[in-house]
Amino acid sequence: MIQSDLRNKYEIHPTFKFNGRFISFYGAGRLIIDENSYIGGLSTIQIHEDCKVFIGKGCSISHNVRIYTSSKSADGDFSDKESVPIKKGNVVIEDFAWIGANVFISPGVTIGKNSVVGANSMVTKDVAENSIYGGVPAKLIRMKKLNA
Repeated sequence: MIQSDLRNKYEIHPTFKFNGRFISFYGAGRLIIDENSYIGGLSTIQIHEDCKVFIGKGCSISHNVRIYTSSKSADGDFSDKESVPIKKGNVVIEDFAWIGANVFISPGVTIGKNSVVGANSMVTKDVAENSIYGGVPAKLIRMKKLNA
């Protein structure tokens, strides 16, 4: 889908930048992106019909980032395709967050305001505001030293 089609389908602020090629947003859910944010090339946002993704102001989302609002539950019986439970939940990236390259964000996660998620991380739980998280799964590395 081309950028103008994505802007028409979802609620994307005019100042949002598609910073690269092969960026994919798909799904029947609600995608809301605030002003002065960007997403890098090769990134994907999947929005389940019952879910939403919200990206706040001034967010920096690097390349090859994956954001999903639904996934199969690991506890499901995959031999019975009719009864595999789905884990789903909204994803919220609050204002001025910085998401590094190659990050995966799981369903139901909130990334707090002014926080950092380091490259190559897998975010499975909420990230506190003004914090730095990283790893697989992502864990608190430290709180930011503001006004230091």
